[in-house]
Amino acid sequence: MSSRQQLLQQAKTESPEQAEALYKEIISSPVNQYAVVEERERELRYQETALVKLAELYRDQKNAKGVAEVVNFSRTFVSSTAKAKTAKLIRTVLDCFVPIPDSQQIQIEVLTENIEWAKREKRIFLKHSLETRLVGLQLETSQYKPALALIDTLLTELKRLDDKMILTEVHLLESRVYRGVGNISKAKAALTSARTAANSIYCPPHLQARLDMQAGVLHAEEKDYTTAYSYFFETFENMSTQDDPGALGALKYMLLCKVMLNLPEDVTSLLSIKLASKYAQLRDVESMRAIARAHQKRNLADFEKALKDYQQELSSDPTIRTHLSALYDTLLEQNLLRIVEPYSVVEVEYVAQQVGQGRQAVELKLSQMILDKVFHGVLDQGRGCLIVFEQPEADNTYGAAIETLEQVEKVVESLYAKGYVIGYAFPATSRTAEGFGYWNPREYKGRESPTALESLTTRSSRSLYPPFSRLWQSVS
Repeated sequence: MSSRQQLLQQAKTESPEQAEALYKEIISSPVNQYAVVEERERELRYQETALVKLAELYRDQKNAKGVAEVVNFSRTFVSSTAKAKTAKLIRTVLDCFVPIPDSQQIQIEVLTENIEWAKREKRIFLKHSLETRLVGLQLETSQYKPALALIDTLLTELKRLDDKMILTEVHLLESRVYRGVGNISKAKAALTSARTAANSIYCPPHLQARLDMQAGVLHAEEKDYTTAYSYFFETFENMSTQDDPGALGALKYMLLCKVMLNLPEDVTSLLSIKLASKYAQLRDVESMRAIARAHQKRNLADFEKALKDYQQELSSDPTIRTHLSALYDTLLEQNLLRIVEPYSVVEVEYVAQQVGQGRQAVELKLSQMILDKVFHGVLDQGRGCLIVFEQPEADNTYGAAIETLEQVEKVVESLYAKGYVIGYAFPATSRTAEGFGYWNPREYKGRESPTALESLTTRSSRSLYPPFSRLWQSVS
């Protein structure tokens, strides 16, 4: 048994501090370049194992700086290994950052440094992989402008190399970034490009699930919650069968769609299906259940209580936060309408007390509802009252008149067509044809035939059809 193997076995039974020292010793000791190939490769594998174990040790300790040091160690170690193996090892070490909270900024610094190193070493595929990860971190930290700049550079290089797998991931990230800045049309175009690239290769299930998730998010942004629900359901089925942690997020989106579709009673039945039952007791799911109960009762106080009790679960996801904000506005609007509907004049202070909101917030919402024509009324600031008007009845006279004229025009066109056939079948002199309002083909030879309205507005046709002529001149 080699010394490195012995040290690895010893590190398993030692304390974290002693194991850390042993792993560093294994990594730092040089490999004998003159040894047999099999022995040299075995020693390199021990070093690789020590690197990963050290990164996992720092991960368990929530030590982001320690993981960053391991990434730097790995750069020295992988300089003598194959490029494909290098990329896999660095990605494995970087994955140890994920469970560490508030480590995004350190990850961005580490990735930026390693991207520069990959450029110097001309490790193009590793550089693309690191840049893709960097875009994801910039998206998480809402750094949209640098993310879009890096995406443009990445797409140019990837299209030249025709790397469809990474191209699909980058287009998906592009769609998420554009959705973050509120440009839904470009987000949909980027998602279409991602699906096009994915259709030309074998798309792994986890990547297909992420594409479906993004499609559902975009449909939800357009208030098409039925289609969004179907995409989220596909994502949930795909991820839950692979025990992917993203399945919980897809389930929350499904519950959100049910609430937004005014079907809060379906939440309980949805959580009783086999795939969802193992998530039913989690706090994230309980938060959506509380929102559904408040929405079913149309109770604004319960809704606010749910938002307060489950603040972390409901506000951490921007998609859920955005739609719940819209749902809160809808509930507030419905409660205000229910209160002011029986009155013609009502005090704003009384309305504010009934909904449990501040007077200023209620005044602002009422003025917005009046401007949006939700109801007809006016705010009397001097008296502190809301004056509600009766719903005015629409006057359909103008529309009926326009419709009548359209029908008259159809009748006239029909009569003119019949008159044209008669005039062509029985040619008359110009004077006779003009007198009866018919079109004489001899006079219009080489010219376009007159329209029905032209014929009816000639001198003789005015005398022939005086009532219609005056009517047409009045509307034209």
